[in-house]
Amino acid sequence: MANRLAGSPSAYLRQHADNPVDWQPYGDEAFAEAERRGVPLFISIGYAACHWCHVMAHESFEDRATAEVLNERFVSIKVDREERPDVDAVYMAACQAMSGQGGWPLSIFALPDGRAFYAGTYFPPLPYPGRPSFRQILDAVWEAWTERRDAVEQQAAALAEGLGGVFSAHLLDVEAPAGSVEPQTLEAAVAGLVRTEDPEHGGFGGAPKFPPSPVLEFLIRHAVGTSAGTSPDSGSGSADVARGLAGRTLAAMCRSALFDALGGGFARYSVTADWSLPHYEKMLYDNAQLLRVLAHWVRLGGSAEFPLEEARRAAGLTADFLVRELGLPEGGLASSLDADSDRDGRSVEGGYYVWTRRELGDALGADNSDDAGRLASLFGLPSGDQPENAAPLHAGRELGPEERELLERHRAALLAARSRRTPPGRDDKVVAGWNGLAVAALADAAWALERPELLDEARRAAELLATVHWDGERLLRVSHAGSAAGIEGLLADYAGCAEGAFALYAATGEERWYAWAEELVTAATGRFVADGLLSDEAVAGDGSAREAVAADGSGGASAGVRAALAGARTLDPHDTEIPSGASLLAGVLLTHAAYSSSSGDRGLASSILAGLPRVLAQGPRVAGWLLAVAEAALAGPLEIAVVGAPGEERRRLLAAAWAAPSPGLVVAAGKAVAEDSRVPLLADRPAGPHGSPLAYVCRDFACRLPVSTPEELVEQVRAGG
Repeated sequence: MANRLAGSPSAYLRQHADNPVDWQPYGDEAFAEAERRGVPLFISIGYAACHWCHVMAHESFEDRATAEVLNERFVSIKVDREERPDVDAVYMAACQAMSGQGGWPLSIFALPDGRAFYAGTYFPPLPYPGRPSFRQILDAVWEAWTERRDAVEQQAAALAEGLGGVFSAHLLDVEAPAGSVEPQTLEAAVAGLVRTEDPEHGGFGGAPKFPPSPVLEFLIRHAVGTSAGTSPDSGSGSADVARGLAGRTLAAMCRSALFDALGGGFARYSVTADWSLPHYEKMLYDNAQLLRVLAHWVRLGGSAEFPLEEARRAAGLTADFLVRELGLPEGGLASSLDADSDRDGRSVEGGYYVWTRRELGDALGADNSDDAGRLASLFGLPSGDQPENAAPLHAGRELGPEERELLERHRAALLAARSRRTPPGRDDKVVAGWNGLAVAALADAAWALERPELLDEARRAAELLATVHWDGERLLRVSHAGSAAGIEGLLADYAGCAEGAFALYAATGEERWYAWAEELVTAATGRFVADGLLSDEAVAGDGSAREAVAADGSGGASAGVRAALAGARTLDPHDTEIPSGASLLAGVLLTHAAYSSSSGDRGLASSILAGLPRVLAQGPRVAGWLLAVAEAALAGPLEIAVVGAPGEERRRLLAAAWAAPSPGLVVAAGKAVAEDSRVPLLADRPAGPHGSPLAYVCRDFACRLPVSTPEELVEQVRAGG
């Protein structure tokens, strides 16, 4: 008998719809039932592509005896961390405070009002040294609940009090005095990143090793040299250091098993420090960010560490992956691909992506046996055809011209053979903010890679967001099969969609996207920053959020944790695997100010950036996007308005505008007569005689005379606008 998850937009929740556990979605109804029955909550948090979530589900949640215990003694709640990152953040903090570690699946035991009193991650069905079984945990929690209730409640109250202080300390006061970011701050951040670089394998820190996407965007922007007052060609100081660091990191990732050398796209992270063993799930938010990073690296011109053409290939393959494997029939892009897939009748992590020498030979056929052997040696496939000898295809280094030609000659055959395997499961839910980042990536990649068809994919995703997720006043975070449901968007959703809409306008000149971006910026500032820290709506949550997840001893909700439970609704500027809502908001405010000359938006962005030194005290790796926005603030605005009749001349002017690497760049495209444009940057920008195209270059709100050729435009940009 199905539980109450079958109609959820979340694939993760639907995966558990037929469990014998009487799961409920997160919400007031579940909390009320726990209060009525006088039993604790068991809150299980994970996501659709999580390998160990699947393992625990199969071992425990599909087991009827375990389900009977859960149903009798607990109210069980399933949470998709991708749908509710707000809930996940609070309970992950609780788990880390209690156990010193975290991860998914996240297993929380809480009072009926939501305050956690015990937490862990994966629990096995049978005990082994250092880790009790899940049934032992259930028995111990129940014994504590029935025999030592006072101690349980005291533990929950003490934990809530501590978390309240932690979350309050993370909130950013946007009424802090605005001030300009000093170039020395950004140079020090580059130096800090160099100190944490892995000099042998590239990237930062040790295993597990994650793609540092927001940090890479900062390094590429710093490499332009504008924050230090240098030109892109001066090659001095920290700009050179940043370029080298970004190039080494990108090269290490793109030449490793983290990158799918056949179909494109990046795995979530590497289990090993040398990037050789990926955790094979593929996330939209990683690949959207990395596609944009690669597009901006192409625009920068590459480096000796990571050459331009190699970057173009990696970007093109990643764009193809996004469209081919995450694109949805209704528009938009799916959230993720699972780590596991069926291989020889059993579920294997990475089974879709690994090869034995025999499989490689079978895919290429007898006529190409020599080439198959060469490819197997190139990719270091182990000898033997046993399943344990299957490995991903990667060389761990740059391919030479002949090696590249060999791979390209057989890529189609290898992809065709792989497509006949059972593919990994796909989480088809559309997350608004992640799709906004993907729209921006596809729009930027269309110009950087000279692939205008990518704009069509960006439009399809943006269309879904603008018509299904947005009702004219409110943005919903999640949709599935063309229907939005669940919570209102978090700050990162509003700002992420605005980021995508501004980028799509810049790439197409279609003013509907500019208008939508403006609406989103207005809605975001009204909802999230109207009262300094938070608006009343942000504090109150959305009706399904439980303010009592952490409460003080008197029973009232702690302000800090209540704000944290509103999720990325708070102005917490710390970046994780994706940019924080606060840092994304600062970026779109700067962009809007460049288009509209809004001093209010620029001032609010500066107030958010004023918190950068406090965030940097925890290390530059948690401030990548905020640092990238700071680069844009110091470098810009560089405003380029291109007007005139559509055609090849205007296209060439726009291509020259898009080639400008300045992090403060905004591009506006207008018609021959721009008087009726709603984009202020186009006001009073007439085209040339008979509608011939002209480009206007402005920096720091001062403009030069219009030019009619790409060469003149490039020269004005090089000369500083």
